[in-house]
Amino acid sequence: MPTKPTEEEIRQAAQKRMDDKKAFFSHLAVYLLFNIAFIIIWVVTSPGGYVWFIWPLVGWGVAVALHAMFVFIFQRGSDWEKNSVEREVSKIKKLMQEK
Repeated sequence: MPTKPTEEEIRQAAQKRMDDKKAFFSHLAVYLLFNIAFIIIWVVTSPGGYVWFIWPLVGWGVAVALHAMFVFIFQRGSDWEKNSVEREVSKIKKLMQEK
């Protein structure tokens, strides 16, 4: 039977969520700055030429989208993660009892 989380555990979970969100927004800011710079470089060096900046824009964009999904949709600390941790704890305890 799951126990009710303590105030400290709730605070740690909230801090972890905030850290995850800050990391995402930092990732997003770097993505935007670099891709704006890539577009500016393209406009200055070869306007109307091969649109090479699309490759880092799309590739890195997929990574940013995945990062957003893991932070805002598939939140860490969900039940499956807790259950997995508890299963591992049980396995380790069982192994230690056998020794």
